[in-house]
Amino acid sequence: MGIPFDLFINAVIAGLLLGGFYAAVTIGVSISFGILDIVNIAHPAFIILGSYIAYIVNTRLGLDPIIVSIVMLPAFYALGAAIYQVYYVSFEKRGHEALRSLAFFFGLLFVTEVTLILVLILVVLQYFLGRTFIGRAIHAVAQDQGALQLMAADPIRIKRIAFGISIATASIAGALLIIIQPVEPSVGREYIGRVFAICVLGGLGSLPGTMIGAILLGIVESFTATFYGPSWAPAVAFGFLLLTLAFRPAGILGR
Repeated sequence: MGIPFDLFINAVIAGLLLGGFYAAVTIGVSISFGILDIVNIAHPAFIILGSYIAYIVNTRLGLDPIIVSIVMLPAFYALGAAIYQVYYVSFEKRGHEALRSLAFFFGLLFVTEVTLILVLILVVLQYFLGRTFIGRAIHAVAQDQGALQLMAADPIRIKRIAFGISIATASIAGALLIIIQPVEPSVGREYIGRVFAICVLGGLGSLPGTMIGAILLGIVESFTATFYGPSWAPAVAFGFLLLTLAFRPAGILGR
């Protein structure tokens, strides 16, 4: 028996939305964990914080959640920088270390929003990390802090900036989350394992790899949940992860 076309399209759209959200969630982890080697398992909590801020401002002032997330970027950046400073002083410094036509267009609208936002994030971060002095210093700080100091750059300041950026991306991920599903305080726990798995799948420190890995995992989970049941989705997704890493141990775009 063939697969109904409308069910197939629904699974694709749901997968793209889910993968887009996973990508937004994991970009920050790709910086903090993939580049800085800081295992920030509290990252999903900042996503929920971003969701609630976007929801409150949207209901009170009528502002679009995406606009709210962009306005909140500096605040989340400052929060991330402050958290890193506490982490550094407490540990690192001490050496411890989804009528059908209407539904279709709504789905198209959400996919377009998510895609545009993710492409914008990716382009901006790729340019920043690859073309600016601070961006290159963020990559360098994980390789040779001594050499970075010889270039008159403070490794602690560079790490503080990088960690602030990683938390700032959680603001945008939180706004995307309230677009695709209901939000409650404990939902962040569901993504702790996934975000680190996607980070490894894409290749540590590779933002394009993170994007590709997140989209692939989202589509795999969506198809599994649609045709075999939601309970199978996590198992199949992590099986896909293990199979990919068996052939590409460094991840999709890992070096």
